[in-house]
This record gives sequence, C-alpha cells and structure tokens, in this order.
Amino acid sequence: MKKKLRQTSLLLLYAAPLVFLAVFYLYPLARILQTSFRADGAWNFAGIGETLARPYFWRVVWFTTWQAVASTGLTLVVGLPLAYMFARYDFRGKSLLRALTTIPFVMPTVVVAAAFTALAGRSGLLNQWLQAFFDLDTPPIQLMQTVWIILIAHAFYNVSVIIRAVGGFWSNLNPSLEEAGAVLGANRWRLFREVTLPLLTPSITAASLLVFLFCFTSFGVVLILGGLRYATIEVEIYRQTVSFFNLPVAAFLSLVQMGLTFTVMAVYTRAQAKASLPLETRPRQRTARTPRNWRQRALLILSLVAMLTLLLAPLLALVWRSFTLGGQGFTLQYYQALTENQRQSAFFVPPLVAVRNSLMYALATLFLSLFLGIASAYLLDRPRSWMTAILDPVFLLPLGTSAVTLGFGYIISMGPLRTSLWLVPIAHTLIAAPFVVRTFLPALRRLDPRLRESAAVLGASPLRTWAEVDAPLLFGAVLVAATFAFTISLGEFGASLLITRPDMPTMPVVIYRALGKPGLLNYGMALAMSVILMAVSAVSLVVIERFRIGEMGEF
Repeated sequence: MKKKLRQTSLLLLYAAPLVFLAVFYLYPLARILQTSFRADGAWNFAGIGETLARPYFWRVVWFTTWQAVASTGLTLVVGLPLAYMFARYDFRGKSLLRALTTIPFVMPTVVVAAAFTALAGRSGLLNQWLQAFFDLDTPPIQLMQTVWIILIAHAFYNVSVIIRAVGGFWSNLNPSLEEAGAVLGANRWRLFREVTLPLLTPSITAASLLVFLFCFTSFGVVLILGGLRYATIEVEIYRQTVSFFNLPVAAFLSLVQMGLTFTVMAVYTRAQAKASLPLETRPRQRTARTPRNWRQRALLILSLVAMLTLLLAPLLALVWRSFTLGGQGFTLQYYQALTENQRQSAFFVPPLVAVRNSLMYALATLFLSLFLGIASAYLLDRPRSWMTAILDPVFLLPLGTSAVTLGFGYIISMGPLRTSLWLVPIAHTLIAAPFVVRTFLPALRRLDPRLRESAAVLGASPLRTWAEVDAPLLFGAVLVAATFAFTISLGEFGASLLITRPDMPTMPVVIYRALGKPGLLNYGMALAMSVILMAVSAVSLVVIERFRIGEMGEF
C-alpha cells in the first residue's frame, strides 16, 4: 500500500510541470493558431505561401540568425577571460563583483535602452565629455540605431551566462590534471589546448547555445536601440500583431521561431548533459588562488577594469543622469515625482506602488518556478529515454516563444483568469522555470548515485534519502535557482506589458509608460524608477551571493 501511494505521489509530482506547460503554454498557442488560421469552420493556410514568397521574410530570418551568431561570438570574447579570472583567482570583493555581473542579465530592456542612451546617445555623457574636451560641434559617437549597439547590448546582457556557466564549471576542475601535464613537459598553451579546453568544451558549447538563443529571440534591445530597420523575427511578430493585427503572419512567424529555437534547444540540452557528466572535481575554495606575481595581478586588474567598464558604465551613467538631468545640478525632483499625481488623474497609480507589486509577483513566481522546475529536473534525471530526450528541450520552449504571442494567447484563451492577479506570476513562471531547470539539473546529475544506494542499503526510505542526502547537497543550487527566478520576475517586461492590470503595474511597465510620454519630467521619472529597479535587483543578488551554500558553481 505504501509503495503504491509513493508511486502515485511521484506520478502526480512529475505530471505537475507537464500539466502546467499544457494549460498555460500549449493551450494559448493552440488558440492563437485556431484564431489565426481557422475561419468559418475551415482551415486557411494561404498566408503561409505568400509569406514564404516574400524576400523580406528571408532577410528577417537571415538578420536574426547572423546577429545572434555575432552577438554570441562577442559575448564569448568578453566572457571567457572573465570566467577564467573568477574560476582560478581569489581576490577581495569577488562575491560582490560576481553578483554585479548578473545585474544586466535581469534588467528589463527599457532600462538597458535608457542606460545606453544616457551613456552613448547623441546627448549622452560620453558625447558631452568628448565634445567639451575636443571642442567638437557634433557628437563623435554615433552608435544609436546601428547594428553595433545591438551587438554591444547583447554582450552586456549575456556575459554573465558565460561567467556563471563556464566559470562555475571551470572553478571545480581538478588542477592536478594540469599539474600532471606540466610534469610531463607541456607548456601552458599546450596544457590549455589538450587538457583544459576538451574538458570545458561541453560547458562552452552549452553556454554559447544559450546565449545564441537569447540573442535570437531578442526583442526590446533590437526594437528600442536598433529600430525597425533591424527587424528580427521577434520584432516582426510584434509589428504584425500590434501594428497590422495580421495574426496569420504573426502566428506563422511564431511557428518558424519555435521550430528554430526547438532545434537549438535540442542541441543545447545534449551539450548540457555532456557538461554535467560526473568528473573528478574540487571545491572552488581549493582551486582558486591569489595572484602570485605582478603579471597575474596585472592580468587580473585589466580584466576586472574591462568588466566594470562594459557592465557598469551604462548603469552608472543611468544613475548619474537620474540625479542631474536637465542641467540644473544635483536634484531629487525625479524621485520625489514618483509619489505625485502631476495631472490629478483618477487612474494614477503611484510608481512606488509598482515596487510592491513587483516584489509580490516575484515572490509568487519564486515558489511556483522552484516547485515546477525542481520537479522537471527530477523527471529529466531519470534513465535516458526517448521521452526525456524530447522533454528536455520542451521544458525550454517558453524561452523561444514570443512574449507578444503568449500575451495575446492569454487574452484569447484565459477567460475570467485574464483579470486575475495570478496571471502575471504564471506568465513569469513560464519564463523563470527553465532557468530553475538549467540551474538545478546539472547539480542533480553530478550527485554520486552511490550516496543514495548506501542510504538505501542502510534502510533509509526514499523520502528520508531525499531529505538527508539530496536536499543538503543540492541546497546551494536551489538557492541560486531561487535568485534567478526572483530577479527575472522583477525585470520581466514583454509579458507584463500585455497582461498586467492597469491598477497593478510592475516596475518595468511603469518605466515604459514614462518613457512613452513627452517631457523631461516623465523621462527623469523613468530614469529614477530604473535606478530603483536596478538597486532592488542588485541587493537581492548580493544577499544570495553572500549566503550561498554549496560548492558547485551553477548557472
């Protein structure tokens, strides 16, 4: 009886993420397809042939692909040296700096757009300083509305993926492997090429595919910083849906995007599985060392300065402009305006209330995504089969689906739930749960199965084995996963813009609304709210980095 009850409980646990995915992901997409391609009781796919025949469609697909490849390459160039520094060196402030690298990854696109405009726009800080120093009449930096600002912004966003995924794996590699090669006479370059690089290749491949996926589905960065001239598939879905209300074309583009991203995810999950194979590892406290000579110290300092310049310069420019916008010196008026109803509107919601809303949604997302993500990870950790091979990339599909498409799917399919406060954390969970899976699953796969077998031999029940073996060893991975779920929910913008109630906006939605209104005051309020959102994300990340438990460095 107990065995049957245990099997039923496991079945229900494994079914939970599948049911959630079916109800809140597959069903809304099915309703979108039905609305787009079915009229008067008959299916009509004539628009697909017309779309395929247009050269513009293929240009959009080509640009989406090559900019994602170029962005991934630039992110690797920036991220791999930093991953090495965090993996192999121990220095003061390491945890703080590691946390800072994650802040851009969880920032909403509207904040990043405001930050890069404040730094490198025509009237940004860099152009102001250069014009004043060289007495120039025109701004020397012309990056806005170019492909270069898109590539730089993508590297800004995703460098933390390389640092955490590759650096975390690198930090746990046993240094005795390189020491053995050195004893046999290999120089540093040969040691890296023949010993370290082969071990890192699965981790680098998996991280690169994940970065490619994020850049391939990029929306806000391309739309705001690049403009409609540089339309990706995601931007085109938005245009066809919102501007032209051409749902058949938008639905077909969504299918194309999902097909391509599913292929990338299938390759990614196989690479991640190879990166998660058990290896002889060491705690990062034993593999990291302090710089031993001036060359190592100089390399560390140069790498950290480059990192701070890339990651912090736009954010610091954003903070500076929020206090000095308008050229009247230091002022707090934009922060004070966040609590004022300037136009005495009956529909006004104080922007600071959005902070409370975002925290409330983020906490709900945290618990939902942890439960569903950990259950998914245990399901995928079962013996390899055709089912797990399919489910592994399926659990990542929400990351490759247009938030605009999902938002309209919710509007069409959710009925009374459209006005429920739970719809926002449900949508956020769809985005955050894959991060929980990719954070928790590698740690789960690295667990030595002999530990569980020993507990079973000693008479421990499966529940006691999980509580006394799995839970303590995996707590660090759970804490990191919780951090990502919480901060991703705080910064989520695309889905929130479509489904939040007017009286319960989130911080990114309030920022977007302020940016869309004319006037210096609205722009200053957007900058001020952006700084508050950045500060909340930074505090949550620093706290988790400070109290994180566990040796394995996961994404």
